[in-house]
Amino acid sequence: MTYVVIDNCIACKYTDCVEVCPVDCFYEGENMLVIHPDECIDCGVCEPECPADAIRPDTEPNLEEWVSFNRKYAEVWPVITTKKDPLPGYEARDGETGKRAKYFSEKPGKGG
Repeated sequence: MTYVVIDNCIACKYTDCVEVCPVDCFYEGENMLVIHPDECIDCGVCEPECPADAIRPDTEPNLEEWVSFNRKYAEVWPVITTKKDPLPGYEARDGETGKRAKYFSEKPGKGG
């Protein structure tokens, strides 16, 4: 099992989670974070730290595409290990729906 970051993180990018991760498996993109599913040790300490409820166990239904999405971007984005401020305007985007379509031209796991 692994944990993954889902679209709740997009355009908010809280980083509370990265400081508690014992294996430094978070990676930072311009608009969000991802977890490398092959590095995550399933400890679960990151999940309650996320104010946007953007971290989920991959055992939840319909998250297979998010596992692929997290793996793809963890391979190209830099690791992040220290907390930073959220993105400007995060308050307005926290809880917004449809962010993946707005900020990414692909669906998770579908090339691109």
